[in-house]
Amino acid sequence: MQSTVTPTHCPYCALQCGMNLTPVPGGTVRVSERADFPVNRGALCGKGRTAPALLAPGVRLTSPLVRSPETGALVPAGWGEALDRIAEGLDRTRTGYGADAVGVFGGGGLTNEKAYALGKFARVVLGTSQIDYNGRFCMSSAAAAGVRAFGLDRGLPFPLEDVPRTGCVILVGSNPAETMPPALRYFTELRANGGTLIVVDPRRTRTAEQADLHLAPRPGTDLALALGLLHLVVAEGRTDEAYIRERTTGWEEARAAAMAHWPEYVERITGVPVPLLRETVRLFCEPEAAMVLTARGPEQQAKGTDTVGAWINLCLATGRAGRPLSGYGCLTGQGNGQGGREHGQKADQLPGYRKLTDPAARRHVAAVWGVDPDSLPGPGRSAYELLDALGTDIRSLLLMGSNPVVSAPRAAHVEQRVRSLDFLAVCDVVLSETAALADVVLPVTQWAEETGTTTSLEGRVLLRRRALPAPDGVRSDLEVLHELAARLGGGPSPEKRFPTDPEEVFEELRRASAGGPADYSGISYRRLVEENGVFWPCPAPGPEPELEPGPGPGLEASQAAPAPAPAPVSAPAGRAVHPGTPRLFLDRFATEDGRARFVPVAHRANAEEPDDEYPVLLTTGRVVAQYQSGAQTRRVDELNAAAPGPFVELHPRLAERIGAAEGDPLAVVSRRGRAVAPARITAAIRPDTVFMPFHWAGEGRANTLTNPALDPTSRMPEFKVCAVRVETARS
Repeated sequence: MQSTVTPTHCPYCALQCGMNLTPVPGGTVRVSERADFPVNRGALCGKGRTAPALLAPGVRLTSPLVRSPETGALVPAGWGEALDRIAEGLDRTRTGYGADAVGVFGGGGLTNEKAYALGKFARVVLGTSQIDYNGRFCMSSAAAAGVRAFGLDRGLPFPLEDVPRTGCVILVGSNPAETMPPALRYFTELRANGGTLIVVDPRRTRTAEQADLHLAPRPGTDLALALGLLHLVVAEGRTDEAYIRERTTGWEEARAAAMAHWPEYVERITGVPVPLLRETVRLFCEPEAAMVLTARGPEQQAKGTDTVGAWINLCLATGRAGRPLSGYGCLTGQGNGQGGREHGQKADQLPGYRKLTDPAARRHVAAVWGVDPDSLPGPGRSAYELLDALGTDIRSLLLMGSNPVVSAPRAAHVEQRVRSLDFLAVCDVVLSETAALADVVLPVTQWAEETGTTTSLEGRVLLRRRALPAPDGVRSDLEVLHELAARLGGGPSPEKRFPTDPEEVFEELRRASAGGPADYSGISYRRLVEENGVFWPCPAPGPEPELEPGPGPGLEASQAAPAPAPAPVSAPAGRAVHPGTPRLFLDRFATEDGRARFVPVAHRANAEEPDDEYPVLLTTGRVVAQYQSGAQTRRVDELNAAAPGPFVELHPRLAERIGAAEGDPLAVVSRRGRAVAPARITAAIRPDTVFMPFHWAGEGRANTLTNPALDPTSRMPEFKVCAVRVETARS
C-alpha cells in the first residue's frame, strides 16, 4: 500500500480548504491537517473530515447502469454498451429534432478542466446552445451586479486574509458558521482586532450570534435596507465626495433613487428599526476601511441583481471599493462555483469569461478549438428555463455533477419534466435522485481519484491532486467526453480534441482564456504546486496572442498588491512572470474608462407576497452537516447522525397560533406543492417567517415549495422567499 501523503483540497465548498490525504486499506484515504494552506490553516469542518467515506465500496457507483427495456430497472452494463447507448440517444434526438433539442447541464463542483471540456463538447460536438449549470442557482446575481458596477465579476476581489484587518464588515444573508465553518475565524479575528461585524439575516443564526449588531429584515427586503442605509449616508454627510468624483460615474441618479427611501419608510418595509439603521451607518462609516459581503440571502431573489447593486452603491458612495482592506465581495457557495462559470458551461459564456455574443471572443476561442466561429451556437437558456423546457423543446439531456430533482426551484415540476425526457444520461459519483431517473448512469471519478484545478471564492486557482487510483469500472468525466466525441463526430479525429489528461486540457484552457477577463494563460500546474495557488487574472509572460487584444482595463499586473515573488516558471528569457492578482481594482476598475458605475435601483415587492391563503414567508438554506442537495453527504453516517432530516423552523408565536409543539409534523404548503417535516420552535426567527433546509428529497423536499420567478438580468430563481401556509400534519 502506497503511504505517500498527497496535499490537495476539500471536495465541498468554495473555501477549497487544504488537506492531506494518505491512502489506507479498503480503497479509501485518511484526511489529515494541512497547515501550509493559508485559507483554512489546517482547520476542517465535519464534511471535509468525513469526505473519504464517499470513496468506500458500497457507497459510490462502480459500474455503468442502463435502463432495462424488459423490467424498466437500472442494471449493470459494460462501458462500451453504456457509451454506445448515450451516443445513440443524443444522436437520435439531434437527427430527429435538431441540435438544440439536446441539452447539457453541468455543475459547480466540476473542475475547471471538466467545465471547459463540457462547454466545448456541447458547442463543437453536439452543436447545441442549450447548456447551463447549477451555478446559476448560486451567485449569478452577484456576478451580474459585479460586472455592471465594476466591469468584472470575481467573487472576492481581495483575499480572505484582508477581512480581519478591515474596520467593519456587513455580512448580508450569509451564515458561514454553518456553510463554511473554517471561514468563521476571519470574522472572529476581525472582532478581536477591534473591528465590527454586522450580520443581516431574518434568522439569528450561529453567525449572527457572533455579531456586534444583528439586523433581521423581513425576507426579500434587503434591497430596501441597503437603500435606506445609503439615504442615511447622504443625509448625515458621510459620502466620500472626492472618491465619487474621481473614481465613479452615475452618482446623481443613484443618489436620487436612494433618497426616495427615507428611514421610516424603510423600517415599515423591512421591520428593522430606524435606530439600528443609524447605528449600522455609524459603524460602517467611522473606520478608515470597511467591506460588504453578500451571499445567497440577497442574491437568490427575483430582484437579486439590483439588491446586490444597492449594496455596491453603498460601498462606492463611502469610498469603500478599490481601496486597501475595503470593498464589496460575494461569498461563493459551490466548490468551483467561480471557475465553473468562467470557462464555458454557462449558457452565455465562452472560456476566459468571454461573452458568447462578442465576435472577437468567438474568433479567439474558435481558433483555439480549430472550428469556424460561425459554427458556434449562440446563447441558450438559463438553468431553470432549460430544465423547464425538458420533454418539450429539449428531448434529451446529458447531465454531469448535478441533482436538480432536489436542488431546483419548483422541484416537483422539474422532476416531472426530467421524467418526460426521451433520453437522460447522468455522470455522477453516487446514484442521486436525478440519476435514478436516467436511461444511462456513468460512474465517474471523484476528488481524491483525479487531478484538476478549481477556483476558490477568492479567485485563487488551485490544484487538486490525485491521491489514489479509481476503482475498477470507474472513469473520469474527461474520458467520458473523449469517448462520446469519438462516437458522435464533429470534425476530423474528434476524440483527439478531447484529451483525457487534465493537464493537457488545462494547457488548452490557458490558450482559450488568454486575453479574456478571467485570464489563466500565465498559470501552470507547476506554479499552482509551487505557489499554493495563483490568483487570476494572470496573463502569460510576453506579448498577448494576436488572436485577441490584451487584458482589458483594470487587469494589468501593476494592480496586484505587493506579494512575495513567485518562483521562476518557464518564462522566456528577460520576461517577468505575472504574479497573479490577489487584489483587484486598486488603480482602476475593469470598465472602459476605469471608473466604477453607480446603478440607480429602487425597492420592489417580492415576486410572491403573503395573502390570506398563504400568510407566512418561507426562506431556505443550509445546515452545517449537509451540503447542497445532500446526494453525497446524506450517505455519510457521521453527518446523518448530526443532521438526520429536514425540519421547519418557526417562531413560538406562530407555533402557538397553529397549535404546534416541538417535533410535531408540520405541512408547509405553497402554490407549487406541499412539504412535511418536524417542527423546530425557536425565537431566533421572525414570527412572520419559517425556514427549511434544502438538502433532502422526499416529502421534506424544501424546493417543492420554492418559487422559480427569475431575476430579469441574472436569471436567478427566487429561492429565498415565497408565500406559504403552515399547518399541523398529525395523522
